Amino acid sequence: MKCFTRLITTFSVTTMLYLVFPQKAYAYLDPGTIGYVLSFIIAGLVGALFYAKRFWNKIKVFFKNLSSKERKI
Repeated sequence: MKCFTRLITTFSVTTMLYLVFPQKAYAYLDPGTIGYVLSFIIAGLVGALFYAKRFWNKIKVFFKNLSSKERKI
């Protein structure tokens, strides 16, 4: 367990150093790349909304049961 904790600490410190002192990338992002990333974000949001809508009745019943249990106490 001690070895695992040390490994996690080393990984965290290394990651922090890479984030604090970034290297120059010399890369080019064309306008199409921004549209591509934006489409992924929108697709993720629509997927999450569809998932929530699909299980909306289960969610309503869950919260209804929670509120009814609180009233009985």
